[in-house]
Amino acid sequence: PDAHPPHPQTPRILESQESLDLTEIMDDFSSFYDASDSNNYTFLDYDAAPCRNNFCPLFQRVAPPFLAVTCVAAALGTGALLVALTKRPQAWRWPQSRALVAQLALATALFAALLPALAAGVAQGWHLGTWPCRLTHLLWHWSLFAQALLVASGSCGTAWARWDPRSRRLAVALWAVALLLATPAALVSGVAAGTSCVRRGVDILAPVYLLHLTLSLCLLLLLPAGLLLAGLAVPRLRASWAAGAGLVWLFLGLWAPYGAGLAGEFLLQARLLEPTCGSFEHFDLALGLSEGLGVLHCGLGPLLLLLAWRC
Repeated sequence: PDAHPPHPQTPRILESQESLDLTEIMDDFSSFYDASDSNNYTFLDYDAAPCRNNFCPLFQRVAPPFLAVTCVAAALGTGALLVALTKRPQAWRWPQSRALVAQLALATALFAALLPALAAGVAQGWHLGTWPCRLTHLLWHWSLFAQALLVASGSCGTAWARWDPRSRRLAVALWAVALLLATPAALVSGVAAGTSCVRRGVDILAPVYLLHLTLSLCLLLLLPAGLLLAGLAVPRLRASWAAGAGLVWLFLGLWAPYGAGLAGEFLLQARLLEPTCGSFEHFDLALGLSEGLGVLHCGLGPLLLLLAWRC
């Protein structure tokens, strides 16, 4: 499918000397996922200096080695974590219970396993078709949302203190809910022929994208904010964080900037904010850096869990 479908009619913004054509801006922004154009410049004649966006060649040059190094770090950290779980199972107690840590390791491994395909897609273009692209996004968000739900359940109770029928039912329910929440992410993804696998293949105001955006903001922004406030208000939660539970959900803090970036992207593309040369030149860079920060969780998470266990 076309990665840039026609936009529905939305209220127009009166053009001024400082305003820009939002359609042209966001078409160029889509190059965040399209590395086929090494000279990504946009010249908009509004009697002002041209707005230039140099992020596309930077992304194509930096993203593949970054994803490759992160994948290796995640593989080594997850492997060491699994060895520690196997060799000394009795040493894992709540809040770093064995059942919870094993599931976090599984979700991290699933997330990291997708990085080589994404790195190859950025470097050489996505040539596998639409359905592999959608499957990749489904698994990517499934692993991420599963970790968010596991972290929330582990931080707010002792359900994972032992692996019994109750905790097994909870595990099945959390993974099933995470898969359901990740489904819209697969439906909104699309492929432009000969380019990398893009994040969004539908209009910004499409109901399925609005659903995906709402779920992402709830899990990446509202959930960590709620955990932080709960920890400040409930002494028992602060005590569990002192014992190491705070390290378990640190990855939510790494993904929170990306959630804020998704909210900013929606405000710009829905014309709720007036775009300027500054937003055009710097927004996709900020969004790319925030997503890179989130990706680091699969390398840092296992190491932090091992550190908490050793301490």
